[in-house]
Amino acid sequence: MVSIDDFARQKEYISPMDGQYGPIMRDITDNEIIPNRGKFDEDWLDHKYVEPIMKDILVDKGSLQKALFPTDYGGLSFNYLEYRPAALLARIFEEVGRGDTAIAVATGVTLWPLTLIGVEPLIRMDLLEEFAPIYCETEEPMFGMMAMTEPQGGSDIENVDHVRGRTIKTVARLEGDEWVINGHKLWPTNSGGATKGVMAVICTTKSGSLDPNDFAVIYVPAKTKGVRQGAPYKKAGMAADKNSDIWFEDVRVPKEYRAWSPGLDAEYFRSIGSWGCFGSIGFAAGELCDTCQILDQHFSDRIYRGRPMKEFDAVASVLADIAVDAQMARWALYEVAHTLDRPDLYGNSWSPAVEARIRGTKLWVVDTAVRDTEKALDLLGRYGYDRAWALEKHWRDEKIIQLWLGGRQLNQMIVARWFYKCETL
Repeated sequence: MVSIDDFARQKEYISPMDGQYGPIMRDITDNEIIPNRGKFDEDWLDHKYVEPIMKDILVDKGSLQKALFPTDYGGLSFNYLEYRPAALLARIFEEVGRGDTAIAVATGVTLWPLTLIGVEPLIRMDLLEEFAPIYCETEEPMFGMMAMTEPQGGSDIENVDHVRGRTIKTVARLEGDEWVINGHKLWPTNSGGATKGVMAVICTTKSGSLDPNDFAVIYVPAKTKGVRQGAPYKKAGMAADKNSDIWFEDVRVPKEYRAWSPGLDAEYFRSIGSWGCFGSIGFAAGELCDTCQILDQHFSDRIYRGRPMKEFDAVASVLADIAVDAQMARWALYEVAHTLDRPDLYGNSWSPAVEARIRGTKLWVVDTAVRDTEKALDLLGRYGYDRAWALEKHWRDEKIIQLWLGGRQLNQMIVARWFYKCETL
């Protein structure tokens, strides 16, 4: 039977801790996620099946909510591994993603806001020390959140080069030594009552401003007074990830909770796009490998004229094309991880060149995953939409991955701006 291990990855990029964390994530995926993933669509509100799995990933077995905190503060110090953490996270994302991308997303987004202050060279040791007890001194999952999208502007916030923050309606006002935040965010991963850790809130310090100095990233612990989370939405996919509205009503946090400073918040915010697209590549690559395994199982068991159906040219040619794409997606994942792990060779994660290359890779991998899953659905015929095979679930989840981080259009524009030096997009 096809396994994810049949698809090669670059051995020289593999993290020293891959042998420790890979088996943990595989065990959780094989024994907890895959046997239950058919139940997740109905579990979108209560997460009675999802929460025990997330507890194993974030606390009991994986302890991943501690990943980016130094050991001095009770963390795992992933940031201080050889070549930094991306190669190890690639293994985690693809292993969990082949079982259920929404669980992989909830895991990745818990770490995502912390990459802006907890991955070299972007280190705010004072904030890591401040937030470490929330994640490292508990036996409860502490989900994190990137609070970006707003009802009136959608993903305009992520289009920093063109929109430059002028549509942001969530306003942070400095009063003495505190930021006072008011605004409304929509659809962040790990909202809907899930967020119990720290959220990074994208704000403006002057409504309607085009000045990058007014673009602010401010950290807000979820239990801060004035933070209100709505009920989760029922979505077409990604049921194991909760999304809802977040309201900030005179929320007060210390002025030190701003990620960096005027100008630097906007500049470093590009790294959020790079890391977010990297995670998306990992989730989709894992799904593609699982699609190959599902196809192998189905067409090995189906016999026609005395032979398994995979032995016929018409079927085998499609299986081969999907396997080639799965191989290339996994290869691309580790190339992107290496790019993030070696800024000395490729540039920092917030550089326009690195962001464009990673967004372009995300565009190709996720589009390919969507197309290949559609081929797989067609090949299985009436079995394709049978939930027992999980292909239709993979397709629904992949379509959502395709839409976030500005969707295909923003990724295309960022790629065109860099490679073709477009100036008006």
